[in-house]
Amino acid sequence: MLATFLLLLFSTLLPSAAPLPPRPPVRCSGAGCKLSNAYGAWSSDRADCLIAAVVYPASEADVVAAVAGASAKNTPVKVVSGFAHTIPKLACPGNGSSASALLISTARYGGVAVDTVARTVTADAGAPLRAVIDAAEASGLSLVAAPYWEGASIGGLVSTGSHGSSWWGRGGAVHDHVVALRLVVPAGEADGWAKVVPLQRGDSLFPAALVSLGLLGVVSKVTLALEPRFKRSISYEYRDDSTLQDDFASHAMSHEFADITWYPSQHQAVYRIDDRVPVNATGDGVNDFIGFQSTLIAVSSGLRALETALEASRNVKGKCKMAAAEMAAKRLVGNGLRGAGGVLFTGYPVVGFQGRMQTSGSCAHSPATDPLSACPWDPRFRGLFFYETTAVFSPPARFRDFALDVKRLRDINPDSMCGVDAYNGLLVRFVKGSEAWLGQAEESVVVDLNYYRASDPSSPRLSQDVWEEVEQLAFVKHKARPHWAKNRLVAFRGVQGKYPGWDRFAAAKRQLDPRGLFDSRWSDEVVGGKEELPKADGCALDGRCVCSEDRHCSPSKGYYCRPGLVYSDARSCDSHMFFKNDDSYYT
Repeated sequence: MLATFLLLLFSTLLPSAAPLPPRPPVRCSGAGCKLSNAYGAWSSDRADCLIAAVVYPASEADVVAAVAGASAKNTPVKVVSGFAHTIPKLACPGNGSSASALLISTARYGGVAVDTVARTVTADAGAPLRAVIDAAEASGLSLVAAPYWEGASIGGLVSTGSHGSSWWGRGGAVHDHVVALRLVVPAGEADGWAKVVPLQRGDSLFPAALVSLGLLGVVSKVTLALEPRFKRSISYEYRDDSTLQDDFASHAMSHEFADITWYPSQHQAVYRIDDRVPVNATGDGVNDFIGFQSTLIAVSSGLRALETALEASRNVKGKCKMAAAEMAAKRLVGNGLRGAGGVLFTGYPVVGFQGRMQTSGSCAHSPATDPLSACPWDPRFRGLFFYETTAVFSPPARFRDFALDVKRLRDINPDSMCGVDAYNGLLVRFVKGSEAWLGQAEESVVVDLNYYRASDPSSPRLSQDVWEEVEQLAFVKHKARPHWAKNRLVAFRGVQGKYPGWDRFAAAKRQLDPRGLFDSRWSDEVVGGKEELPKADGCALDGRCVCSEDRHCSPSKGYYCRPGLVYSDARSCDSHMFFKNDDSYYT
């Protein structure tokens, strides 16, 4: 345990010299172009997306020209930003190998303009979130809501429903702070094959455009509401998790930017006490979350090698030591909070301006110099490789029931939960009800969890059965909605029925993109909500199906399909010894 702790601490305390920026998601050669996400793998498969052509508009007129060209030729088209952190393959056009598919990259389309009188900021679709925040702050204004990861574009994060955490005011979802946006959609020859559709709050199509998943057209410009610049005060309070299911709502209502990080194997919950304070309050702190800092490549690859070795040797206790070390390291350094001038953490509370406290991601904008460090998940350096499951519970009472079920599952074998605690536990955040038809219709609780992903998709992982059961507890038993930009494909089963506004969104899509140019095989997998049929051997291991036969797991490696331990209707791949008699399983 000491070695693991020192390795983790080493990565948080040492300065990251000569960091390397993330690689671009689009890479072209004489053989054509490929698209991959920031992790080097999608949720549906490990292959790159092949595209015939990519264009880089620098203005809205360029966007219109690109869409018009695709529209005139009836060419499948999709949009990607310069970041591409979406886990589902939503940005891949056509079927992924179409000779005529077009990709529009907004990497060079990133203007930002602040209107101090109207208290708004208008950003081009490809504008990085950090650039938008900095422009607002420089004008004496603040953007209230932002996701915790700043390495995203404005168009991308709005389109996929990205969020921070708040039940106060307009809430924690960025799209609920949008007051206007502009879509570029296909048109007929009489309209030049493409047109701009300006929308603002109150327009009939505005709720469809807020969270559109890139299915309606290209989001060209986004206008967000701002508030006078303010400061926040953040403290983390460590508690036993025994009352988590009973006090999460009161915590959210008591603090404007509250969240909770739950480490079930450690029986601990970390409550974020996060509120506005007067702008003249003492403090110039910075939130530089340690998971989003540039990390020495030797450290991130060493952690991955360690975890892979623990997986190969089936060393659950080793995973638990990693989990304990991870929590201890984060506690020691205040989870990445820093004092004035970016110095090391010296104690709570940490007070700073909103623009420096609301989001982080320093590894996303590192200068291109001699590479010694990078984002810890950068696929070029065999660093961390993980899945991210995100479930949205509404009404909030459903989260209470889910938490109790997770505790029951934990109590059967506490060590089985260590794998997720070695990352960031279960991050519990709060999102308010939205007018977006593919947003959340009422106050919701959002739960994020990251866990080890094998390099070989046919390889089972430790506690595979537990995390598959947690997934089915969330999305099936407790009817959670999946976050659009995250999750394995099985999380999207039946997704249309979970959105009361789905039919209205579909009608808007038929109006704006009647020929389905912005559809693709990959987005159909997500919004269609159907798992792979017929099911292939091993499909449950990579989250393409829920197992119903042993062959959907890995019998050759000792993993068989069996019922859940807490949720009897669940089916998961398990390595424990058992025999089958009709429909009954016995250990």
